[in-house]
Amino acid sequence: MLADIPIYPAQASTIAREVDQLHYVLTGITLFFTALIFLTIFYFMIKYRRRSPDERPRPITNSVPLEVTWTVIPTLICVGIYLWGASLYFTNAKVPDGAMEIFVTGKQWMWKIQHPEGRREINELHVPVGRPVKLTMTSEDVIHDFFIPAFRIKKDVLPGRYTSLWFTATETGRYHLFCGQYCGAFHAGMGGWVIVMKQDDYERWLNGGVFGQTMEAAGESIFQDRGCLTCHLADGSGRGPSLVGLFGKSVHISTGETVAANESYLREAILHPNAKDVPGYTATMPTYQGQLNDEQVLDLVAYIRSLGQTGKARP
Repeated sequence: MLADIPIYPAQASTIAREVDQLHYVLTGITLFFTALIFLTIFYFMIKYRRRSPDERPRPITNSVPLEVTWTVIPTLICVGIYLWGASLYFTNAKVPDGAMEIFVTGKQWMWKIQHPEGRREINELHVPVGRPVKLTMTSEDVIHDFFIPAFRIKKDVLPGRYTSLWFTATETGRYHLFCGQYCGAFHAGMGGWVIVMKQDDYERWLNGGVFGQTMEAAGESIFQDRGCLTCHLADGSGRGPSLVGLFGKSVHISTGETVAANESYLREAILHPNAKDVPGYTATMPTYQGQLNDEQVLDLVAYIRSLGQTGKARP
């Protein structure tokens, strides 16, 4: 019933109902204790008001049971709220296996969306209903925030690094997309739409547009054009480490630490190659900071991810 009130957007993702339930409980607890405190104050004001100038109140004695009660009950409520909120947080932080990945770049004042198949969008995001979608996001300038109220999800989009967000849409339709972080003079106009489609309709949309190479193919072209294949040989005998099967593995760096070879690691290796040196290889790779834009870096990351998958053994 509360979902029908205009101030609440539609519940259009798998986590939306659970987020709303927590919100309703928090609102109910807040209203209950607000009413209880004010009613108690008014009750004491009337009951214990001074009836004559000579009246003196009786001495107040401590009540251990009362002290324990008003300490234990709020503590249990706070612990319950924390555990409930933490459970939702961890549920929404773990991306399901097999989620389709879409890349998002924030820029004053627009959202640039790129599908791995090569389809690109501006201020629109087409997704299939009932399928988990992972968004890998970065910003070209300032901090933005990707916010879809109907899905009850939002996350900062930061310059110079990747953040990720996932959702599973449960209802077809058009849903507002906003930037939830003030990002400049035209921040209010940085919005768009998420279009949730049936799987067949999404496939037709994905294959029906005019677009160029897939992200993987575009990344391979950049890899070859920049001469990366002369150093990163498949057998590891080049001046740089092999990239075949690298993505998702643990990498030992010269400081003795172990880091995960995820999107953020690959981005840093491309733009700041000497930040995390790999033992056994000299720091000869040039930086591509300022030479590749964010979309080209994403294409390269997509290509490196593909190496070692489905029998590929390039470069």
